[in-house]
This record gives sequence, C-alpha cells and structure tokens, in this order.
Amino acid sequence: MKLLPAGVERGYYTATGPLVGWLVRSGVRPNTITTVGTLLVVVSAILFGFGHIRLGGVVLLLSGGMDTLDGAVARLGATASRFGAFYDSTLDRISDGATFIGIAAYLLHAPDVAYRNLAVILCMVATLASLVVSYARARAEGLGIDCRVGIAQRAERIIGLGLASMLVGAGPRALVLEGIVALLAIASIITVVQRFVFVYRATKGA
Repeated sequence: MKLLPAGVERGYYTATGPLVGWLVRSGVRPNTITTVGTLLVVVSAILFGFGHIRLGGVVLLLSGGMDTLDGAVARLGATASRFGAFYDSTLDRISDGATFIGIAAYLLHAPDVAYRNLAVILCMVATLASLVVSYARARAEGLGIDCRVGIAQRAERIIGLGLASMLVGAGPRALVLEGIVALLAIASIITVVQRFVFVYRATKGA
C-alpha cells in the first residue's frame, strides 16, 4: 500500500517522458542530475531553516522532480552503473536528513512556536525513521529482494512535505508544519514495520 496512487505515478512519468528524452539526447549524465537534485534539497533545507517555509517547499518539490529524472535518464540512455546506484542512494540519505535538520533549525529559533521541544524531537524521529526506511530497502535489495512496500516512501515524504509547505507555510505558531512532521514521522515508522514484515515473509524458510 502506498499513499501516492499508481495512476498519479504513471501520469507523472508519461508527462516527463519528453524531458527525459531531451536530457539523454543532450548528453546529460545521471550523476549530474543527482548532484543538482541534492543541492536543491540543501537549498530547501536552508530556506526552511531561515523561515522561508513556502519557498522551501517549492524548492523541495523541484528536488523531488530531479530525483526521479536521474534514474529515468540512466535507463533510457543505457548509462546505469553500479557507482551511479551507490552515488544516488548515498546522496538521497543526505537529502533525507538535510530537510528535517532545516525544519528543526527553524523550530528552534522561530518566535511563538507551539510545542517547540516536542516538535524538534519529532524532527529527529522523522530523520531517523526516513533513514531506516531507505536502509531497509537497500539492505533487502542486497539480499535479492525488491522491497518497495510502505505507505511513506521517499516520493510520498517529499510531495507531502513540499506541497503542504508551499500551500500553507508553517501555519499559526508553526502548528501546520509541526503536524506535517509528526505525520511523516509516524508514517515512516509504519513503513519501517511494513518492510520488516515484508522481508521476514520473503525470507521465511529460506
């Protein structure tokens, strides 16, 4: 089960197909796209940290778009490599952590924040949970298991946080932003459990 409907994913990949083709014909390397996407996440985290919540959400969504393009370019251009997979996976972990660090920085210094200490702790929980979600998939793939299950994979986290931040901002006393972080933390923990169960069932008796 995923929060992002399969039809939305198919529509997105269909819409970005011409762009992917143009990038391949232009000779753009997948690792270049990965690097640019990560830099956008870092910029987004800095914007969050300085209180530019809506703009941070916009840049985060742009980074998510870049995150889907690198793999598509690698497949279409037949430029996929083992190092490219390692590079992409490693920078994705940096991106996961940077986003919540930026939000935590904002919550620490912004005036009139409700539940400040709890919100910062939730950012820590969300960071840890998102990293474990990604690690669980990578470790499962090392065992030969395609573990893409879970309600809050990376796309869901980026779209959920990016859209809400762009449309609503932090909200009064940062309650909206805190609520989003809490939901992502809970959803990521559930996803970790789902992946544990999935891998257990896949390896049971093996």
